[in-house]
Amino acid sequence: MLDKLKQIEEKYENLTDFLMDPKILGVQADFQKYSREHSELQPLVEKIREYKTVVQDLKAAEEILNSSDPELKELAQAELEDLKKKKPALEEELRLMLLPVDPRDSKNVILEIRAGTGGEEAALFAANLFRMYSKYAESRRWKVELISMNATGLGGIKEVVASILGKGAYSRLKYESGVHRVQRVPSTEASGRIHTSAATVAVLPEAEDVDVKIDQKDLRIDTFCSSGAGGQSVNTTYSAVRIVHIPTNLVVQCQDERSQTKNREKAMKVLRSRLYEMELEEKDKERAEERKSQVGSGDRSERIRTYNYPQNRISDHRTGLTLYKLEQIMEGNLDEVFDNMSNYFNAERLKEVT
Repeated sequence: MLDKLKQIEEKYENLTDFLMDPKILGVQADFQKYSREHSELQPLVEKIREYKTVVQDLKAAEEILNSSDPELKELAQAELEDLKKKKPALEEELRLMLLPVDPRDSKNVILEIRAGTGGEEAALFAANLFRMYSKYAESRRWKVELISMNATGLGGIKEVVASILGKGAYSRLKYESGVHRVQRVPSTEASGRIHTSAATVAVLPEAEDVDVKIDQKDLRIDTFCSSGAGGQSVNTTYSAVRIVHIPTNLVVQCQDERSQTKNREKAMKVLRSRLYEMELEEKDKERAEERKSQVGSGDRSERIRTYNYPQNRISDHRTGLTLYKLEQIMEGNLDEVFDNMSNYFNAERLKEVT
């Protein structure tokens, strides 16, 4: 690891010298490229230098322990104990920072939530989940754009697809894919019996044109009248769009906007993201197996997390995290959950590379 840290610091210093060269200012494309790389390396280099300082201070403290001055030795001993705690913690941070960056982390998100087992109660839970993620996005100042929604008459959601636009959206939400199980007493339950229902969540990185090339000849595009809320245009204009990708038989539709053009743009955004995910899964069969096992069929027994309302409890079955603050979490206070997920999966990745 030390050799790698040295190489990174040298690269950073070379980039610093390069960017200070007036000649490069005249080559804007090169300047932007190297400036971005320099900026990305800066946090890591700062941590490397912090680590080097601790190592040097440790060496100095150990040398002072050999001195004849009792006061200096006492101070050095106290500093030594503090530095011995800092060193392994910094080494762990550096190992995490050296892990390969997921190129999708900076992407926006396509969020899909579908009601699973449990009828209307599952649909109501799907609506709760969508509200939870929307509130979290709002707290991060991310933008949520509805693409399609199939609502029930009682306020539930059979299926909703939305895009979440914001810095680091995928990096925070990517571990949410899977079956989410809820245990609570439905409002329609007279006997007070607890019901168990489920909803599936899929989080896809939003693909751009450069990520996925789609041949227009492979698409069948149909238009139809909107059937949901939308004002005067509902059932009067063919603004809703359905796109079928013939080679994969993927079907995407959007009727949220009054404009057929906007609905087509949103539907294409979802289609690109689904094709992008399929492409990535083809390259990594193991990851495909993992995602399939996470999302499953929406059955109660397949779950990554349980939301228990009577106990005000949320339990993640992958990391073992249990929190008794369900009300706060359903209001979008998800940072503690997401930090736990990130730390757990980073630790798993570290095991693979060490």
